[in-house]
Amino acid sequence: MIDLQTTLAQHLAAPDTGWSMGSFGAIAEFHQDQGEEARDMALGRVTARGGLRLDAVRDVTPIAYETTMKHPARWGHGVALCRSLDAAQMSRRTVLTELGPDTDALRTEDRDAILFDMGLDQHQVDFCIRTRDPELLAILRASAGRALTEPDNPAMGAILHAHPHRVALSRLGRVEVYQMIGGPDTGGVSPPGPHTHVLPKLLRAGRTHSANISLPEGMVPCAFFYPANPLLTPLGEERPYDPVAAQAFDALVAQLATPAHRNTKAQTLAALAAGRAPDSLSPETRAERKALRVTLRQARARGGSFSLLDAWIAHHDTPHAAETDEADDTPERQGH
Repeated sequence: MIDLQTTLAQHLAAPDTGWSMGSFGAIAEFHQDQGEEARDMALGRVTARGGLRLDAVRDVTPIAYETTMKHPARWGHGVALCRSLDAAQMSRRTVLTELGPDTDALRTEDRDAILFDMGLDQHQVDFCIRTRDPELLAILRASAGRALTEPDNPAMGAILHAHPHRVALSRLGRVEVYQMIGGPDTGGVSPPGPHTHVLPKLLRAGRTHSANISLPEGMVPCAFFYPANPLLTPLGEERPYDPVAAQAFDALVAQLATPAHRNTKAQTLAALAAGRAPDSLSPETRAERKALRVTLRQARARGGSFSLLDAWIAHHDTPHAAETDEADDTPERQGH
């Protein structure tokens, strides 16, 4: 069995592992660069751009997953740190709410700044902002008790203009982001490194996580970590295939993936090795079909010598199959 505490500590020290807390549509991400100055804490790390701390991992179920991307040769992966539906639930406030000084902030200098819950009503995250800016504080306090989405509420515009810290709180800990909010002031893109996304269209779906991530029923992700991808940099750019990264995540899949995922991958590789016809395997569920397609993409990336690999890909990994099984409104980066 995996030693979760040790595994988390190892990945916190790895600059090519990304992290996130949030829901489907409201997410805070923590990333760090090679050699970036950081302060470590017990299961936590803080840089000048943001930070992460895991406070409670004793009752966590880690689930490794893999999923296809729209690009026909790529796949994403991650480990969801889950709790049960009831154990994961946070405050679910529906209006902007002042919470007082953030005395639990990662950095001492931020503990007198005022924390506000944005009132996004998400099951497993209280998505907050933190500020000591007098002008922003006055607007937020005048708007407290109202939904940020009200047409005449000035609070959201003030938040986007002032770029306060964002703080995502879950039952496992917190992610803090100190960088600017992606928008007009950043050229319309999120800055590299720690950043946040609040996407109203996705929030309206009411999901705890992307439908492209297959988790056991009743399990809710309170945090994710994303080990190095064999084909993509942390910024999502292509790189030469990295067999070390592939082997490292294979080890996590072997221990932490769902039985359906592991079994489908094993059956696919066995069928390829035996030279069986592509229609000899017909996975029944969406999750199993995704596992099969991921396995085929990985076999191609590894340069495997399976004689019928191209035929299997043509049969099982068509654009139509991907469109049928993937949610159209899922950002490519949510879950790397």
